[in-house]
Amino acid sequence: MAGSTHTVTNQPPPLLGYDVYGADRALVDAVERHLDPELLEEARGELSALGRAAGSAQLHEWAIQANAYPPVLHTHDRYGHRVDEVEFHPAWHRLLGKGVGAGLTAAWVRPGGHVRRAAGFVVWTQVEAGNGCPLSMTHAAVPALRADPALAAEWEPRLTSTIYEREMRPAHLKAGVLFGMGMTEKQGGSDVRANTTSARPLAQDGTYELTGHKWFCSAPMSDAFLVLAQAPEGLTCFLVPRVLEDGTRNVFRLQRLKDKLGNRSNASAEVEFDGTWARRVGEEGRGVRTIIGMVAATRLDCVLGSAGLMRAAVAQAAHHCAYREAFGGKLLDKPLMRNVLADLALESEAATTLGLRLAAAYDDGGEQERALLRVAVPAAKYWVTKRCAPVVVEAAECLGGNGYVEESGMPRLVRESPLNSVWEGAGSVQALDLLRALQRESQALNASLQEVGRARGADHRLDAAIKDLLTDLADLEGAEARARRLAERFALVLQGSLLVRFAPPEVADAFCASRLGGDWGATFGTLPHSLDLGALVERARPVA
Repeated sequence: MAGSTHTVTNQPPPLLGYDVYGADRALVDAVERHLDPELLEEARGELSALGRAAGSAQLHEWAIQANAYPPVLHTHDRYGHRVDEVEFHPAWHRLLGKGVGAGLTAAWVRPGGHVRRAAGFVVWTQVEAGNGCPLSMTHAAVPALRADPALAAEWEPRLTSTIYEREMRPAHLKAGVLFGMGMTEKQGGSDVRANTTSARPLAQDGTYELTGHKWFCSAPMSDAFLVLAQAPEGLTCFLVPRVLEDGTRNVFRLQRLKDKLGNRSNASAEVEFDGTWARRVGEEGRGVRTIIGMVAATRLDCVLGSAGLMRAAVAQAAHHCAYREAFGGKLLDKPLMRNVLADLALESEAATTLGLRLAAAYDDGGEQERALLRVAVPAAKYWVTKRCAPVVVEAAECLGGNGYVEESGMPRLVRESPLNSVWEGAGSVQALDLLRALQRESQALNASLQEVGRARGADHRLDAAIKDLLTDLADLEGAEARARRLAERFALVLQGSLLVRFAPPEVADAFCASRLGGDWGATFGTLPHSLDLGALVERARPVA
């Protein structure tokens, strides 16, 4: 008979068996706000089905397996032939297949596709963030390929397919494909114009031979990659297929896999090109302009991915505190813990609200919305991705020592949390991109001011923040040293304006008081006690 000390008490049940989408009120509200009414019923069904899958014990187990058994590089077969393949655990393929099947690469060909996909991406990130990388790059390759209508006609149906085929064979024989990207090199990093990979024209028009390397190439088992290389007329974008049309392997030499802090389930490789066949995308010498559409789309996915990670962490923290008892009552009912949870929930909701607003701008596609994206995406990417790590770490602390144990799932979220701030240009790159857009594109500046101006007069703290922002924007000459401060203010005003317009009053009030009004400390859990903190926590708490 077991001793009494082995009786387990005061432990919360696992947060499983629930609809991850339906339990996220901020996400549901954003979808219903931005999606055309005639699409809502279908979208609700799809997203709830994805949400139930995301909350299932089965997918939770697959996520654990995909991270416990990370990818393995095989450069040669047993006979000494180069194979340059990465072996993934079966759970990785199952998760990736479900992500593709859920339409997470199909936004460009569906009505309301970007809002629906953005919501799905937020949900799916909460299952396992690593497979979000190939899903994101495949989705984002479409606008880059549209620089060459013939290439787009050939590849877009496969990119936007809901069929996942893992086998390596010529792309024209597959119903669905995945894309990767290779821009950074060890000597340049974010300074892609310093790239040294060379492209030599071949006899067939538009085809080249590449020689060089890429320092980071994620998802190296993808069917094709968009890469930058130096052609005779300058830096140019190229499509590099993994397998050529005749079935032979293209020269794609995997040197090693990166041993990363997080994102362990996803392979990131160093790749060498040596006579690698490639096809030009867009004009020679205009590689950055060609690939910038892909970069912008993946940057938005960094925002959405960080919003998903924050939501996952806050949901776990709120769930734990709803069951855990200490000092004579539920943690959720303790005033100080309630303040911490409310503060975390506020950050999570602001990130989700901003991310879905930008996805809706993609769906609109109008000139005004495109102009807004040129400034709002780098601002959001800068701020939201930087807020992710402190939110996740604080949420893990809400579980106490339990949150430091691998089985809780929180350490995996902690390791993942800094990635999106680094991927697709670190913080200073985003701040400088925002500054350049504001300096060079008056239409982009006007679009952003019109967006925040829709909420003017609704909250005096927001009005004051807008006034301060206008003062900053009045003098952008020599502003590089304060570009980060500008990006932060820009993002906070955008978030505040959206919450004032669309969120429940208690959410907007708390955001404006703390993030815009300055009634806030240097750590989470320092909101003014006079706010309706209980309502914020209840809104964020997932109901399994």
